[in-house]
Amino acid sequence: MPHESKNYTFFQSASNDAFEKARALRKNGTKAEDILWQAVRNRKIGGLKFRRQHPFEEFILDFYCNEKNLVLEIDGDYHLSSEQKEYDENRTGFLEQHGLKVLRITNEEVEKNLAVVLARIIERTK
Repeated sequence: MPHESKNYTFFQSASNDAFEKARALRKNGTKAEDILWQAVRNRKIGGLKFRRQHPFEEFILDFYCNEKNLVLEIDGDYHLSSEQKEYDENRTGFLEQHGLKVLRITNEEVEKNLAVVLARIIERTK
């Protein structure tokens, strides 16, 4: 099973349910996720390998670069609610406690200014 990798942080005890959910999410990405995926897949950005809809514990990370322990979270409008902001802050804190760097990006940023988003990603990998 892939989540039994020796690289502890790669899947971090993700459940089989998380793997199934991730597979379904990969088939139904948002427009912004699809745009960003086309820009980062196949080591197109900085030679880095990104995975999309990556299981990690009970979470599904929008994008994950294991080489840099970098998580990219693509946030839609629903992330603007106070409840969702609190959830996102707690989730980010949890991921950071596990040694991951989290970069939150809005759908609008991806759709309207991809070049700036890609520059921010490269900056976070340094």
